[in-house]
Amino acid sequence: MIVLALAGKPNAGKSTFFKAATLADIEIADYPFTTIEPNRGVAYVRTKCPCEDMDTRCENSHCQEGKRYIPIELIDVAGLVPDAHRGRGLGNKFLDDLMNADAIINIIDFSGETNEEGEKIENPEYDPLNEVVFIREEIDLWLAGVIRRNWGSVERLARGPNFNMEKSIASVLSGLGIKSRDILSCLRKIEYPPMPSGWEDSDYEQLARLLRKMSKPSIVVANKIDVAPGENIERLGDMGEEISVVAAQYELILRKGKGRGIIQYDPGDSTFEVIKELTEEQEVGLDKIENMMKEYGGTGVQNSLNRAVYEMMRMITVFPVENESHWTDGKGNKLPDAYLMSSGSTPRDLAYEVHTDIGEGYLYAVDARSNRRISEDYELKEGDVIKIVSTAK
Repeated sequence: MIVLALAGKPNAGKSTFFKAATLADIEIADYPFTTIEPNRGVAYVRTKCPCEDMDTRCENSHCQEGKRYIPIELIDVAGLVPDAHRGRGLGNKFLDDLMNADAIINIIDFSGETNEEGEKIENPEYDPLNEVVFIREEIDLWLAGVIRRNWGSVERLARGPNFNMEKSIASVLSGLGIKSRDILSCLRKIEYPPMPSGWEDSDYEQLARLLRKMSKPSIVVANKIDVAPGENIERLGDMGEEISVVAAQYELILRKGKGRGIIQYDPGDSTFEVIKELTEEQEVGLDKIENMMKEYGGTGVQNSLNRAVYEMMRMITVFPVENESHWTDGKGNKLPDAYLMSSGSTPRDLAYEVHTDIGEGYLYAVDARSNRRISEDYELKEGDVIKIVSTAK
């Protein structure tokens, strides 16, 4: 299962985002380091279900009227403060937890009501956009420190026969959850000394920065947009990159309202429907949420999860079936499974994802939409419905 981590300074709203996305029962408080041990829960990315192209809906429990939700794991780790890479705050623990994720959602407190330590301030002058740079730098410096601390192993390997710098570094760093091919790719993009003894701090940091960009893609989330001052909102364009605006507290209210039967709402919708008589207080609160959603197209929580997986990680959703005519499994269930696959994946890759035995016994695949056999080097696309033919049962 794909793992996303929520990164940010203390009190940026990570735990609220986490609870809104997972409905997990966790503590939320307005003081730093509410989270110590990482919270883990199941969230979902949303895509179009192929059943929209059928005469009837698939009736899968993860499909809501043609909106298909695919489970992912979400981690809410301890807040990050300046000099975390030196062990300040819960820095080392935070960064250890962070490296277990496939991608990072960098949450910043866009209200400007807290400083870089996550502490409340009465006269906000702190620029929340600084958090984007500071968090990435902390990750880079921590990773550079890990490389430096393990450099003795590379130097020992250099004394052996048939020494290969790139393969040696890849073997030393493989325990960080970074794929060897990514390490090799980064090394080939930089100039570095031919022997380990010649490396300096700048070399470690350059490699760390590239490794973070390649192995831990990230998206920036401007949280608390509902209470952000106008001058902060006007500066969204200063980012130089697309940024997701989010009101995690509003999403949490909507998710709870749906659970209580007050509203009809599916995560990622741009609006909601009131289905129960409201109190005056509820009506005022939902009016505020509705106005915000009209301005930004939703609360932004679901959009952030989707962007992290589909845009930053470049994943696609593929639906394997056993019956290519009815799009069902062996028990007659329509579109029973949905798999998140890397862009460029082939039918054989899908076969291995379903089960190792099916991959090893792979014969060919059928595009269920056209009912035609597809080549082994066919690149799967978002929403493909595929039948795998294998010698394995």
